[in-house]
Amino acid sequence: MSDGWSIKEFVAKMKGRSRTPLKISGSVALIGGLGGLMTIGVLGMLTELTTVVWLMASFGASCVLAFVAWDSPLSQPRNIIGGHFFASLVGVLLYQIGGSQLWVVAVSVCLAIVAMHVTKTTHPPAGANPIIIVMDGKGWEFLLSPVLLGAVVVVLIALFVNNMHKKRAYPVFWV
Repeated sequence: MSDGWSIKEFVAKMKGRSRTPLKISGSVALIGGLGGLMTIGVLGMLTELTTVVWLMASFGASCVLAFVAWDSPLSQPRNIIGGHFFASLVGVLLYQIGGSQLWVVAVSVCLAIVAMHVTKTTHPPAGANPIIIVMDGKGWEFLLSPVLLGAVVVVLIALFVNNMHKKRAYPVFWV
């Protein structure tokens, strides 16, 4: 290519620069597992005890971030609640416009990513919400339940579980 950029350089970028920085920690694994168990258990129990759906699949992935990568910017309350809300709002809006077409699924994920980024609420698990919403034909009520109610429960349990550990202070930030 004329600007000095080559296919070889492009492919070389894909080799990676180093090894994984992730460490194995029994306490992190235990806290993560227990946090996930408590959160999904509570959401499931609330779903069974009420006429409201509190649980959706992407909350499982939110638990991984909230309890294992608790200090990541993507794991903070603003991101968990805001990310789920904005991604789901995009999903419902696009479903209302285009129905359950596959192109609507793709565009809704695209716009959900943009919406989360520009609102500083990026939360990767929420990227699944537009797929759930468009494919299943979810309406406006889905934004309240399970999206907002469930996300708040994830955050409340993360506050409790993470702060029980003497070396953790969650959240790192609220806004």
